[in-house]
Amino acid sequence: MKLEGLEQNLIMIDSVSKRYSATGLRVGLIASRNRELVQTALKFGQARLCPPNIGQLAAEAALNSSGEYLEYVYNSFLERRNFIVHALRSIEGVLCPLPRGAFYVMVRLPVDDAEKFTMWMLSDFEYKNQTVMLAPGSGFYSNPELGRQEVRIAYVLSPESLKQAMDCLKFGLQAYPGSIT
Repeated sequence: MKLEGLEQNLIMIDSVSKRYSATGLRVGLIASRNRELVQTALKFGQARLCPPNIGQLAAEAALNSSGEYLEYVYNSFLERRNFIVHALRSIEGVLCPLPRGAFYVMVRLPVDDAEKFTMWMLSDFEYKNQTVMLAPGSGFYSNPELGRQEVRIAYVLSPESLKQAMDCLKFGLQAYPGSIT
């Protein structure tokens, strides 16, 4: 926030949900030296309801957590990220870049249409009585064609659950009638 000459263009946005892995908590901040931007943000903030009390209490507890806890969470996500990237890269035809600073991966799958594949996984496929829910990638692009063969996978589950999910995805890709080989 101290880059000379850019003071009016710097904006910091942070949230408890991302920083502390507290999915669903709608507590965060926006900071800038640009007064017009801050005033506009305040108008939007006043037009919305405040976060629920339980969310505010959880946010306060998170802010008071120790550095050791944050290091533990960081290392846990790093371990999950490394596992899922390795597992995805071992599946034939899957392209998985190494994410930096996220808790999800954008993955290119060898399928004709990731949205159709996602729906097929939920409605027509199971492996060991389980399936995998994926987020089609097209919704994350301004041009939906760019994500036509991509899915987003969050690595927020336990390592054991992630292993089961990757096994399920691997066998799903092998069985999917629209797979590209």
